[in-house]
Amino acid sequence: MQFSRRDFLRTGAIVAGGITFVPFSALADGHNMHEYKTDNGMIKVHPISHASVVLETPEGVIYVDTVGDPAQYADLPAPDLILITHEHGDHYNAETLSALIGDDTKLLTNPAVFDMLPENLTANAMQIGNGGVTSFNEVNIEAIPAYNTTEERKNFHPKGRDNGYVLTLDGFRLYISGDTEDIPEMRALEDIDLAFVCMNLPFTMDAKAAASAVAEFKPKVVYPYHYRGRDNGTQDPAEFANMVGAAAEVKMGDWY
Repeated sequence: MQFSRRDFLRTGAIVAGGITFVPFSALADGHNMHEYKTDNGMIKVHPISHASVVLETPEGVIYVDTVGDPAQYADLPAPDLILITHEHGDHYNAETLSALIGDDTKLLTNPAVFDMLPENLTANAMQIGNGGVTSFNEVNIEAIPAYNTTEERKNFHPKGRDNGYVLTLDGFRLYISGDTEDIPEMRALEDIDLAFVCMNLPFTMDAKAAASAVAEFKPKVVYPYHYRGRDNGTQDPAEFANMVGAAAEVKMGDWY
């Protein structure tokens, strides 16, 4: 499937790289929702908690790493697609999925999670491994590797098991990092309009590494997320924003 890049609109009236950014009211609700406009309609981003996010798109409602109390999603439209990056409890919870998934909801996971799905979740489930490509309606989905590179962290997210995702719809490209360090596959990403980048220790990476990766692949907008960690591992999103500087617009979500 071929995609051409399209202009999209967000807060701030500038022209850069042939893309026009026009101001509009970034509406907010209980989830600190922000809107991004494509030629084909709005993408609404609802930060939920930690690593969980809901995306309302012109091609359907996409839930990502859906865990926790199902009541968090009560005021949001039901999911058409649910993406799971990996098996850890802050990314995958079968009980939460069972409460939210509908008869027509598609579920896309990495192979490790697919193999552990209970029977009630398998009917509409699909799996995709690192480097795989699939689609949902007119959304192109690429499975991007997500893994640790620091020796003492490799047991958390071994190479080849877990996914990040790049979603492309109407030329708008959105990256979800999952749990990873600043791997070459992240740094090599191109033409990313919106990114969600993790940072916490000891499980992923620190804010400095995350900011360095963002400065290299240069998404237009980036949300720091998944930034609470063990002991002193919690990362400061404001510090991350300072280090990113002019490389990308940093958007804060109400994750905690």
